[in-house]
Amino acid sequence: MPEETVGFIGLGIMGGPMAGNLLRAGYPLVVHNRTRAKEQELVSAGAAAADSPREVASQCDVLITMLPDSPDVEEVYLDSDRGVIAGAKAGQLLIDMSSIAPAVARAVCDAAREAGAEALDAPVSGGDVGAREGTLSIMVGGSDDGFKRAQPLLDVLGETVIHLGPPGAGQTAKACNQILVAVTIEAVSEALVLASKAGVDPDRLIEVLSGGLSGNRVMEVRRRNFLEHDFTPGFKLSLHHKDLGIALRTARELGVYVPTTAIVDQMLAALEAAGDGGLDHSALLKVIEEASGHEI
Repeated sequence: MPEETVGFIGLGIMGGPMAGNLLRAGYPLVVHNRTRAKEQELVSAGAAAADSPREVASQCDVLITMLPDSPDVEEVYLDSDRGVIAGAKAGQLLIDMSSIAPAVARAVCDAAREAGAEALDAPVSGGDVGAREGTLSIMVGGSDDGFKRAQPLLDVLGETVIHLGPPGAGQTAKACNQILVAVTIEAVSEALVLASKAGVDPDRLIEVLSGGLSGNRVMEVRRRNFLEHDFTPGFKLSLHHKDLGIALRTARELGVYVPTTAIVDQMLAALEAAGDGGLDHSALLKVIEEASGHEI
């Protein structure tokens, strides 16, 4: 039976299933969510609930957060009254698994160090399916010692757990991941619409392409979303748009040329402006369909 008590803040599409996996693995769990009703399923399964991030921090040895964006992470960790750092203690490990700007990850790490704790940035890839099945890819930035301590926990949540370097390295890797996922969704959308308008069955197209060099996880995991136009969010389009913003800002700071990323970012911006930000990111298909005058 694991001995360390784990705190978990952020119980949305990703965080809820991840926290559940830790509870099933035997970790004593303390949870908190801004929408308090989302805590109830885990509490019914044996977790304890806390009233604030600070209270979670005061009750756990290792704390994990899974939050929407950089401002949310800053508020949860750095709020002087209710924040995690206000309740942190020496020797504590703080693991932020949100997708945020590398600079914010480094700021959280610095604040944790001042409190005598240690922080890792450990964003994930794999979507809602990976969160439920414990098969996420986890990209970790932070110290070697922090990573070694975190690894047993992270192994419950993911299949591929890689330490990439110092604080912020995990978030840089996640920005790269989000470029690839977004561009792949867009490319798959182009291929499906082209095939369909030419009279080729999109379902069979995915089947044959999956066996060749163009096979990819997007076609595997989001196949049904594309073919049935079911854009129930596994990963919200608005969040992917946010992530591409991080990637573009990082690229600009470093002087890296990312033209296709910029184009897909504008497609996501158009969908979000049209009120589709709450749809799954596979809804990028709609942009290609509408511009082509054809629905697969």
